[in-house]
Amino acid sequence: MPLIAALATGLIAFVVSLLLTALAVRLGLSLGIADEPGGRRKHARRTSRLGVVPLFGAFTLAALLSRSFGVSSLDPNEELRFAGLIAGGGVVFALAIADDKLNLPPRTQFSLQTFAALVAITSQIFIERFTNPFTRQEVVLTAPQTLGPIAGYAAVVGLSLFWFLGMMNTVNFLDGVDGLASTVGVIAAGVVAIHMWREGQYSVALLPAALIGTLLGFLVFNRPPASIFLGGGAVYLGYMLACIGIIGGAKIALLLLVMGLPIADVLWQILDRARRRRSLAASDRGHLHLRLTDQGWPATRIIALYAGACALLGGAALLPLSPLAKLLTLLALFAAVIAVMARLSAQTESHQAASVAPSGGE
Repeated sequence: MPLIAALATGLIAFVVSLLLTALAVRLGLSLGIADEPGGRRKHARRTSRLGVVPLFGAFTLAALLSRSFGVSSLDPNEELRFAGLIAGGGVVFALAIADDKLNLPPRTQFSLQTFAALVAITSQIFIERFTNPFTRQEVVLTAPQTLGPIAGYAAVVGLSLFWFLGMMNTVNFLDGVDGLASTVGVIAAGVVAIHMWREGQYSVALLPAALIGTLLGFLVFNRPPASIFLGGGAVYLGYMLACIGIIGGAKIALLLLVMGLPIADVLWQILDRARRRRSLAASDRGHLHLRLTDQGWPATRIIALYAGACALLGGAALLPLSPLAKLLTLLALFAAVIAVMARLSAQTESHQAASVAPSGGE
C-alpha cells in the first residue's frame, strides 16, 4: 500500500504539473511576467517566469490528496507539520508571484522569506536535535544539560531560520541555467525519499514523491531550451526542500551533502563579495554555473556536472558512514569548490585588467 500511494502521489503531481506548466507558459507571456531575450541566462526568446504556478499547484494538490491514501504515520505531530508546510508554501507562493511581477527589493524578499520560515517553525518544523559528528551523541538544544529551555529554543529558532533562508536562497542562486535547479531538486528529493522509505517513514515519504513528480512534469518545459523559467518558483523549491529535510527526521546532513556543490558555490560568493566589498544581494555572473556558461559550456553539460555531483554525494549520504566522515567529505567538497572558484575569479580579474590596460606603441 505505501508503495502504491507513493507512485500514485508522484503520478498525480506529474500530470497536474504538466498541465499547469503548459498554462503558465501562456499565462506568463500574456500577463507580461516574462524575461526578455538576453539577460542573465542569455536566452534567445521571450520566456515566461511563472514557474511557481505549476510547482505550488501540483505539489499542494498531490500532497493534500496523499493524505487520503491511509498510509500510517510514526509522528504524532505530523498533521501540524503538514499544515505548516502547506501554509508556509502559500506565503512563498504569494512572495514569488509578487516578486515575478513587481521585482521586489532584496530587503522585502528577505522579510517575506523570514515570515514563511517562521510559519514552518511555529508548526514544529524546526531543528532541535542533531548528532555530534565527533562524539556520535545526539545533541538536544533544549535539554538542561545543553542550553536549557529558554536559550535552547532561541538557538532552535536561529538555527532553523538560517537553514530555511540558506536553502531558499541557495536554490534561487542555482536557477541560472535552463533545467539546472529543477534537476538538482529531483535528485535531492529522491535521496530524501529513499532515506525516509528506509527508515519506515512511509507517510512523510509521500512529500518528496509529490515534489519529484511535480519537478519532472515541470522539466518537460524547463529543460534546455526552456519555454518557462522557475522565477520565484526557485525560492518555493528551496523552501519545500528545507521543510522536507526537517520533517524527514531532521537529517540535515543528508541534504547538506546532496546540495553540497551549490552550497559551496554560495559560500564562495559570500566570501568573494565580502572581499570585494560588494553587496550580497548584488547580481553578477560569479556563480560556477554562470562562469561555465560564459566559457562556452552547453546547458546540458552543466546539468550533467551538477547532477552527477549531487547524485554521487547523495549516494554517499545514504551509506552507513560515520557523521565525522560525512562532515569531512562536505568540508573537502567546500575546499575544492572554493579553490576552483578562486582560480576562475583570478583568471577573470586578470582578463579584465588586461582589457583596460593602455596599449603600447608610439
